[in-house]
Amino acid sequence: MRIALLQVASPPEESPRQRRERVGRMVAEARGADLVVLPELWAAGYFAFDAYTDRAETLDGPTVEAGRAWAKELGAHVHLGSIVERDAEGRLFNTAVLIAPDGQVAHTYRKVHVFGYASREAELLTPGDALEVADTELGPIGATTCYDLRFPELWRGLVDRGAKTVVVPAAWPAARREHWRLFTTCRAVEEQVLLIACNAVGVQDGGVELGGHSRVVDPWGTVLAEAGTSEGVTFCDVDPAVVDAVRAEFPVLADRNWPMPGAIPRPD
Repeated sequence: MRIALLQVASPPEESPRQRRERVGRMVAEARGADLVVLPELWAAGYFAFDAYTDRAETLDGPTVEAGRAWAKELGAHVHLGSIVERDAEGRLFNTAVLIAPDGQVAHTYRKVHVFGYASREAELLTPGDALEVADTELGPIGATTCYDLRFPELWRGLVDRGAKTVVVPAAWPAARREHWRLFTTCRAVEEQVLLIACNAVGVQDGGVELGGHSRVVDPWGTVLAEAGTSEGVTFCDVDPAVVDAVRAEFPVLADRNWPMPGAIPRPD
């Protein structure tokens, strides 16, 4: 499986329409990949909080429609990162979207852990409440988004639903880049999954610098690819069979003793 990670900047002076056109040219550079992955809220701009309402879209809006065209043109799966989604009731979500090579939406995930620290995401967006895994030609794929990396129970839920690959779009700040490296490696090893994490770059609204260093990590914790801090496309070739091989050789998941004796039930 050939993976293409597209690190994208979202400069405040660029409109979402202009950004889609520019990113479309970047996507064209990923031809030959089986899976193309973009960052979190790249079209809207993660830190453009005052514009969330105006830039919110439905799942048949311009960003998803662009992604559908890209997937068909490349004959590849395209993980669009995430969009600010507006539902029929007017609620806003941070929604990740995976598109199949035929242009159909194969999977969506509404970010469960919306971020509140030095961010207005938790104020403006509704947390998701569902966790699903998509059966694809590339195997079972799940998704989490950015801050979700800090919540291992969410990841274990994906594994229990059959995930072998997990895609993580993010807008992770440079100030906590070492946390990014730590958690992406830890989650891959802990859950014995192939982890594909695509982070945004550049300086966004409010002067926040995003950290880049998009990476692919296998279940042993081996970093198969890691980008730098600039925009661009990073390729990585990986054998998806590595997940089954590692789980068979070192059967941590099969050795779980759960529920553990004396475990405290989660409160309602």
